[in-house]
Amino acid sequence: MQLHYKTTGTGQPIVFLHGLFGNLDNLAILAREFSQDYQVIQIDLRNHGLSPWSDEMNYALMADDVFKLINQLSLQNIILVGHSMGGKVAMQLTQIAPHLIAHMVVLDIAPISYCADSHTRVFKAIDACIADHLTERKDIQQTMSAYIPEPIILFLLKSYKSGRWLFNYQAITKHYADIRGWSEIEPYRQPVLFIRGSQSNYIIDDYLSDILTQFPYAAITTVEGAGHNVHTAQPKQVVALIKDWLM
Repeated sequence: MQLHYKTTGTGQPIVFLHGLFGNLDNLAILAREFSQDYQVIQIDLRNHGLSPWSDEMNYALMADDVFKLINQLSLQNIILVGHSMGGKVAMQLTQIAPHLIAHMVVLDIAPISYCADSHTRVFKAIDACIADHLTERKDIQQTMSAYIPEPIILFLLKSYKSGRWLFNYQAITKHYADIRGWSEIEPYRQPVLFIRGSQSNYIIDDYLSDILTQFPYAAITTVEGAGHNVHTAQPKQVVALIKDWLM
């Protein structure tokens, strides 16, 4: 699968991987901060953004997609930064391309299977828009407001262009168990930085043992006042943490 991507800058490559329902622009707030000193590669994962759609979707396939793009671009000594679903893709890449990874940063996701209702209200909001055949953004926003808060609506609408969703909703719902799930991987014995939001429940203390089992040299740091989208809540702090990690 030929993934859609955007590249800026020159130098050591730093690859940004977005989360569920997102696209390559979701981590732009971080990408801009690194484009002066690094070759920044922002990727649309399969079934998202402008990348191809597929009926199949799991972390092995998504990691292989990224691996093939890395090879196509002849990238080596890469820095991986993945948020949420993209963080799991990055973690899966340690199983097939450890020799290409120089540093890895995982934003607010743990290598575990999450509960089935993590996105229930999001699914209900999208389902309501589809059922009513809504195409106008204002109508979508109004309908979704009955199910999810405004920040999540605005996030979703970043992937709504020209009257259509840019994510493959059918494939996402079909494979949601794979997306929220996780199969334990062989330990990756290199340092990895996990950044979590203090107001998020995606990396609670109960999950730290799972992280350290699979990433024995992980460092885990907490950003106060941030939720799951830690990079948008506290971008300066996240940038500073990543830059310190790369020194």
